[in-house]
Amino acid sequence: MFGLALGFFGYSQNSLTGKVVDLNTNKPIAKVKITIADLHNSILTDASGNYTFTNIPAAEYLVEANVTGYKSYSQTVAVQGATVEDFNLDKSSTEIAEVVITGSSKATQIKKSPLPIVSINKEYLTTNLSTNIIDAIAKIPGVSTVTTGPNISKPYIRGLGFNRILTLYDGVRQEGQQWGDEHGIEVDDYGIDKIEIIKGPASLMYGSDALAGVVNLIPTSTGPEGKISGSALAEYQSNNRLLGSSLFLTGNKNGFEYGGRFSKKQAIDYKNSIDGRVYNTGFNETAANVFFGVHKKWGFSHLNVSLFDDLQEIPDGSRDSLSRQFTNQITEADNFRPIVNQRDLTSYNISVIHQRVQHYRAYLRNSFFLGKSRLDANFAYQSSRRREFSHPEEPYQDTPGLFLKLNTFNYDLKYYLPEFDKWAIVFGVNGMNQNNNVLSGTEFVIPSYSQFDLGGFISIKKDWEKLSLAGGIRYDHRKFKNDELFTKTNPVSGFDEPVYGNDRVGADQPFSNYSTNFDGVTGSLGGSYIFNRSWSLKANLARGYRAPNISEISANGVHPGTGFFQIGNSAFKPEFSSQADFGGTYSSKVLNIGTSLFVNQISNYIYNTRLQNADGTDILSENGGQEYPTYKFQQGKVLLYGLEGNIDFHIIKNLHFENSASLIYGDNKSFTGAERNNDNKYVPQMPPFRLVSELRYDLLENSNLFSKTFLKLQLQYTATQDRVYSYDDTETPTKGYSLINLGFGTSLKDRNGANIVDVYFLANNLFDVAYQDHLSRLKYFEEYSSSPNGHLGIYNMGRNISFKLVKTF
Repeated sequence: MFGLALGFFGYSQNSLTGKVVDLNTNKPIAKVKITIADLHNSILTDASGNYTFTNIPAAEYLVEANVTGYKSYSQTVAVQGATVEDFNLDKSSTEIAEVVITGSSKATQIKKSPLPIVSINKEYLTTNLSTNIIDAIAKIPGVSTVTTGPNISKPYIRGLGFNRILTLYDGVRQEGQQWGDEHGIEVDDYGIDKIEIIKGPASLMYGSDALAGVVNLIPTSTGPEGKISGSALAEYQSNNRLLGSSLFLTGNKNGFEYGGRFSKKQAIDYKNSIDGRVYNTGFNETAANVFFGVHKKWGFSHLNVSLFDDLQEIPDGSRDSLSRQFTNQITEADNFRPIVNQRDLTSYNISVIHQRVQHYRAYLRNSFFLGKSRLDANFAYQSSRRREFSHPEEPYQDTPGLFLKLNTFNYDLKYYLPEFDKWAIVFGVNGMNQNNNVLSGTEFVIPSYSQFDLGGFISIKKDWEKLSLAGGIRYDHRKFKNDELFTKTNPVSGFDEPVYGNDRVGADQPFSNYSTNFDGVTGSLGGSYIFNRSWSLKANLARGYRAPNISEISANGVHPGTGFFQIGNSAFKPEFSSQADFGGTYSSKVLNIGTSLFVNQISNYIYNTRLQNADGTDILSENGGQEYPTYKFQQGKVLLYGLEGNIDFHIIKNLHFENSASLIYGDNKSFTGAERNNDNKYVPQMPPFRLVSELRYDLLENSNLFSKTFLKLQLQYTATQDRVYSYDDTETPTKGYSLINLGFGTSLKDRNGANIVDVYFLANNLFDVAYQDHLSRLKYFEEYSSSPNGHLGIYNMGRNISFKLVKTF
């Protein structure tokens, strides 16, 4: 780590010490986690409530104190020499009002950021049942997921998803074929401690793909200074018999830190009351990572290396027309499909038709304090290998139909000028160099391509006592090139294969050489005003940018993960969004209220539409001897607007009644005049109105054997969505539904009060309601126009009960 080379710089000794006490009793509080987010460093208070950071750079930091049972608190501390800062924590029944957010260039408080930001902590992730890490945020107002079964979810923010949402892992943009909706985010669920969600354009900091927002998945951090610590987890979920486990170990001493995690998950096909077990939705997932770091008075340097390996079955929804039992493909000709037997539906073994997604990542984070200024230099290399095994017969079962090899180098440099009079100015440049090779498979839905991104920005923030203003401007440039491809049928296997030179004579040419550039200017301007400890307002105007992805530009084929033939358009222009946000919060000991309104207009909006003949029948495209319905990307203009809100009551001690709701409308302005009608006036894939109400009671507060005990009941109501883009039968309405969820958890203690184990019983869809989520891709996996039971498409997961054990040490 080249940051070590700065160790000889002659910085003076700086330290931060203090004491944490109860605001009402003045008694010291032990085991409070004190965190300096900008240093990626934390420590625990001792039995007397004291903490000490030594050998840290002189600077102004936002320091957070957090412990179970108290209101999280953060305050700005200027560290110069031996600095002392005490914390007085309030043991209040209100929810967390102030948390540290690292999604911007510098750590700040939520109330002081003009952006609409949500922070989700480890407690929320642990005490809510989810089937993957993106599913864990699906109940947040304004956030939804596009799903293909329980283990494949893509984030959707305020009606926008895929390449319009930038997913980060510890601040590094996740690169793994995001254009596809048939595989999930390649991240270990168990390794995430915190999730930060920006609900709106964030192109200023991140460039293309942050047009609609950012989901930052923050992994488990290093343990406190001077301690070796860790955790072990075991989980079982009843619906698909999921077995999950994870082991984490970390150490931190004298400025040197290290750690590692290993996780494993596997599951059989999930089930519901309509379909029974849904064939080919099982998975087997392995993940691991190791990290090393050093903290010195010049700053810090962290190296993290991770791998993710997922064997994920591919459903296609084929059934017997009378019994509605699922069938499976057993021959390449596919002229007969037998009914799937019970043994295969309940087996942990991965079927022949499946995909394997492997993702490898190494990234280096460096922060150098240069006097009163600071330089952040972050670099990452990612390698994504995605194979879809679509050939059911020997000897080609191990020959991938689709084989995508994506390699990405990311860079991110930021220079922080010395702050003066609460002015903070940051210059930055970031981007990536990317290459994707598709030539090792037998199916070619996209061409091989390369692209280079370069973006530069300036960000300015000014803080007063109650008012904060922030803004900036950015320019992005993307250089894109895809390669031509000629294919012929292999006379032995009967599969397509690339050909070169003279062999191209008489060959098919699905793709031609193509190159282009995309450019965009974006920016934002906003402010927040904190009237007092209870009231605050914020507003923001932002312009977002997104370059078209490879599928939207060049797609020309089909693969088993979609079930349709996709056509792109090389004439597409970049998307640009203009969004206005306005929000406010009120917080007291008995009541928390928050609301947020937004309006977002997008030009050159890219959407998918189904192609049909004049008589209303599907236009079919042939691929591999089979015919598929055809979809083609279109470009137009849309207007999105909506409202999100929450109201939480804490009138009775230990009793929490929390409610949240979100409503989003999408107006498709791509059609005007006589061309506009009820079938095409809405934007596709708009989430319906949703309400989540939760009643939670904290038990056994003064017990010597139990702590953090809770019991909760949750209602999840989703309204009917009939505002759909039904033009050419692209989208169909979805009935509303109500789900009841339950949860119980506690921490067992020994005689000395030390943790033995945390135990959780969680249940989703307690009454086994049959429903289809509007954004579920499986809803459209149907080959018949009617069925004997009156149900079409595949339904979502039925009742699911989880038992989880967590041991911290």
